[in-house]
Amino acid sequence: MCYFDKLVVVMVVATAIVFSSVSADPDLLQDVCVADLTSGVKMNGYACKENFTADDFFFAGLSNPGLTNNTFGSLVTAANVQKIPGLNTLGVSFSRIDYAPGGLNPPHTHPRATEIAFMLDGELEVGFITTTNTLYTKIIKQGEIFVFPRGLVHFQKNNGKVPAAAIVAFNSQLPGTQSIGATLFAAVPPVPDYVLSQAFQVGTEDVQKIKSRFAPK
Repeated sequence: MCYFDKLVVVMVVATAIVFSSVSADPDLLQDVCVADLTSGVKMNGYACKENFTADDFFFAGLSNPGLTNNTFGSLVTAANVQKIPGLNTLGVSFSRIDYAPGGLNPPHTHPRATEIAFMLDGELEVGFITTTNTLYTKIIKQGEIFVFPRGLVHFQKNNGKVPAAAIVAFNSQLPGTQSIGATLFAAVPPVPDYVLSQAFQVGTEDVQKIKSRFAPK
């Protein structure tokens, strides 16, 4: 390939990169885009409602503690775009997490967001694990904050004898949650027993026993 041909290739690639970077405006092009949760239009987010009210920007669901009488002793109450349509395209959301004494928010990830937690009441043992399998943990108390980097496996545990509660914020309108246990042992269709048996170095009977515990009650 001669010098001129190489130059043409470089210019074509550079032009493609420039146009791909400006083909979509990263900022809002209107004041709001309230989510139409009933729309059949498939896109990265939700289509905009034609008419909206102040109620589309309101949610009272975080004002009261959630019930924690479940297997893990914790409850996440989400305040995302599916609860607050006005969050559509704004890139933020909240959740409230309540913990019974001894309650656990089991290891999970948020594939689309970093999380920042603010302790409302009580104290928690929190931690995240990096891709080098290094664990970082901390005890956080009322009024303190901890950050969980995007996509990393993390958890929160109430080791105290009284209930605890935290408010968490995300830089996504719908951060998504993958609980490690449920993802692997309650998938539909199920992950094959032989895959989990080899991955966790346990027998298939153990795998089936764990799956039965994640089965819907």
